[in-house]
Amino acid sequence: MKVAMYYHNRDVRIEEIPKPQIGPGEFLMQMMACGICGSDVLEWYRLKRAPLVLGHEATGVIAEVGEGVKNYKVGQRVFVSHHVPCNSCCYCLSGNHTVCQTLHTTNYFPGGFSEYICVPKINVERGTFLLPEEISFVEGTFIEPLACVLRSQRMSEVKREDAILILGAGISGLLHLLAAKDQKVKRVIVTDINEYRLKLAKRLGADATILAKEDVRACFSQLNENRLADLVIVCTSNLSAFLQANKCVERAGRLLFFAATQPGVDVPIPVSDFWRKSIKIIHSYGASPQDTIEAITWLKEKRIPVEPLISHRLSLSDAGLGFRLVAEAKECVKVILLGHKSDAQSKTKNH
Repeated sequence: MKVAMYYHNRDVRIEEIPKPQIGPGEFLMQMMACGICGSDVLEWYRLKRAPLVLGHEATGVIAEVGEGVKNYKVGQRVFVSHHVPCNSCCYCLSGNHTVCQTLHTTNYFPGGFSEYICVPKINVERGTFLLPEEISFVEGTFIEPLACVLRSQRMSEVKREDAILILGAGISGLLHLLAAKDQKVKRVIVTDINEYRLKLAKRLGADATILAKEDVRACFSQLNENRLADLVIVCTSNLSAFLQANKCVERAGRLLFFAATQPGVDVPIPVSDFWRKSIKIIHSYGASPQDTIEAITWLKEKRIPVEPLISHRLSLSDAGLGFRLVAEAKECVKVILLGHKSDAQSKTKNH
C-alpha cells in the first residue's frame, strides 16, 4: 500500500509498504481523509523520529475486522483517536486524561497518511467513534483539533463577558475564534503576521484583526474600551507571542498557552506583577474522549463552519506539496489529504 513517508518538511516521499495485518481485537481502516496538523511540520519534534508516517486526524471506513471485535463491522464510517487514555489511573480519574501515561504511549499504525491503518485493540475499545451521516469524511478531520480547542476553552472558563485576544490565526487560532463566537463572547480580536489569514479571520467573525508587528497591547486596548484582554490565547510557538501575551492580559485575566515553545526556550513570567493582578496561566494539551464526543456533536449540529478553513484538498500522492504548503504558511490554512479510492465527501451511512 502507499504511504507518505516523512523525512523532513521538504522531503515527503510516496513509498510502498506491506498492508498491515490485523490481529484479534483490531480492525483495518481505509483512510478517506486526513488533515495535516501544524504539529506535523514541527521539525524539532519530528526529525528525531524520521523517517516515519505521520497523520493523526484521519477518518475512514472499516475494511477488515479482527476476531473478537463486537461493536464494529466492515463498512462503518469512523473517526479513530490516535492517542487513548487508560481511564483508570489517578490522572484519568481526576479528569486529566491528557497526562495519562497510556495516552502518551498509544498510537495507530503506520499513521494517518497511508491507504490503510491498523487500529490496535485499545484504540478500538477506547478511541473509535462512529461518524454521523451529517459529517463528511473531510469535515471529520476537524474532530481532533476541535476537541483540543473545546477542552482548552473549558479549562479557561470562557464567559460571555470576555474580551478575547487570539495570537495566531492558523487553524488552531481560527477554531478558537469560531468556538468563542459560538459562545457569544463580548469580543474576539485576532492577530497574525499573515494578511491572508487575518482576512479569513475577519470573514469568520472576528470583531477586529491586528497585524502582529503593530503595538498589539495599544491596539487591543483602543478596540476594547481602554481595557486589556480578559483571556489571551497563544496559538503560535513564536516566543514573541508569549511575551506579547504577558503584556496584553487584564487584571484578573487568564493566559491560555495553547501552543508551546520549542524545548529549552523559557518564557519570562512577571510573577510579582501577575501575583498582584491575580492573573492565571493555563496550559492545554490534547483532548479526552469526552472532548472528542463534544467535538463530534458540534460538527454534527453545524455549530461552526469548517469548510471555509479548508484551503487545499490534495490526493495522498501530493502529500509532499501539502507539507510544503503547511510549513510555508502563506496562503494556506488547512490542507486535507484524501484517500485514494472514493469521494472523501461521501456521506455513506453507518451500517
